[in-house]
Amino acid sequence: MKYRLFIILIFVLSVSLISPACKKFQFRVKPVADHFVKIAESKNPDSVYCYTPGITRLRNGRLIVTMEFGGPGVNSFPGDKLVLSHRNATSQGQIFTSDDAGKSWTRRGNFPFGHARPFVAGESVYILGRGYDLMVIKSDDNGITWSDPVKLTQNEQWHQSACNVHYTKNNIYLVMEKRVDRGFYETWQVANIAPVLMRARTSDDLTNAQNWTFASELVFEDAVDYRELDCFGVPFYKMDPKTALYPAENRGMAAIGWLEANVVQFTDPDHLWYDPLGNTFHLWMRAHTGSTNLAAICKVKENADGTMTTLLETAPSGKKMVYVPCPGGQMRFHILYDQISKKYWLLSSQSTDSMTDPGKLPEERYNLPNNERHRLQLHFSKNCIDWCFAALVAVGETPRQGRHYASMVIDGEDLYVVSRSGNHLAKDAHDGNMITFHTIKNFRQFIY
Repeated sequence: MKYRLFIILIFVLSVSLISPACKKFQFRVKPVADHFVKIAESKNPDSVYCYTPGITRLRNGRLIVTMEFGGPGVNSFPGDKLVLSHRNATSQGQIFTSDDAGKSWTRRGNFPFGHARPFVAGESVYILGRGYDLMVIKSDDNGITWSDPVKLTQNEQWHQSACNVHYTKNNIYLVMEKRVDRGFYETWQVANIAPVLMRARTSDDLTNAQNWTFASELVFEDAVDYRELDCFGVPFYKMDPKTALYPAENRGMAAIGWLEANVVQFTDPDHLWYDPLGNTFHLWMRAHTGSTNLAAICKVKENADGTMTTLLETAPSGKKMVYVPCPGGQMRFHILYDQISKKYWLLSSQSTDSMTDPGKLPEERYNLPNNERHRLQLHFSKNCIDWCFAALVAVGETPRQGRHYASMVIDGEDLYVVSRSGNHLAKDAHDGNMITFHTIKNFRQFIY
């Protein structure tokens, strides 16, 4: 009896002494997928950089990841490459597969274009991206061998990242972005971009340009007059339509715009933007405003004749809507709809320090204060407007060590993430030296 009382006394004393420390740390948010597997790594991080990770899962469980090496050092790579003369840049896409849930990876080949993503349609796997024109390759043996590149357009300029794809009505929908010639820009060009929703039958040969339907083009600077924007701080810094202005040395503010579009569809009959015919799609895009946590949106309507029209959304008041709340909407993000949870999942960059004077940022912070790139976060939502924080996914040790521009795919109870990353050897947060693979186990546990 005395022994039992002694044990109880020790337990009570221990709890009373330890609990203040426990209380201090019990709600601390820790990354759920900091551990990673390197899929690709630059051997020369000062001149070769790792960009645009995309991922898809085949029916047999095989994972396919695409990425690209970019930078002046890519000139020495064997094989075909993409040369962007207006930027004096060279890149080469790479293909990797894994049959053990991402623990190990096999390189399967390369391709001479960038901004690409892999996806499944019918019995084939495709990789679609852009040189100047849209380009695509195809595999009919689960990603082991690939066709020669085929152009889907002629003498055009396109843009994008490895954003999502959407399947419905036996069609695949994805967005690529057309650059519309508006004369010479001495700045980062995102005001002259038109997000173009593309549709094709999943059973068709998607290397045939005739099997794709393109939505009409809505260019940002035609849709949004920056001179009329007021009351919510866009643009956040002074801007000029044709050139960059510098609130601090080497930290330029380009003209506002939209880019890197995801496609979503609202199937909840209670949603204000629900279309009972299923002919309306919304495009959720990175909003370049100089500020944080806004996304840019527009919508696409399928017409009775099969054409698709791109236009701005409106609020119930009748006011046009371009900007919506979106955690991390200032950087490239990825939206994935989960049929099981009936939730939209958002993988994006967490901003923690966007209000520091640009001239007082540490040197290792890339560009403007809103351009923080080393904290990857996960949110969920029932409507793409009200986002609930789910988890901090991965964090670089310093602001130079990026964890950003990530893509994801669901595998049962888990979420697989591929990230554009960097370690201490990275040139900067933008030009990282690794593509990393992360697993979020039992990701639906974060719903509340």
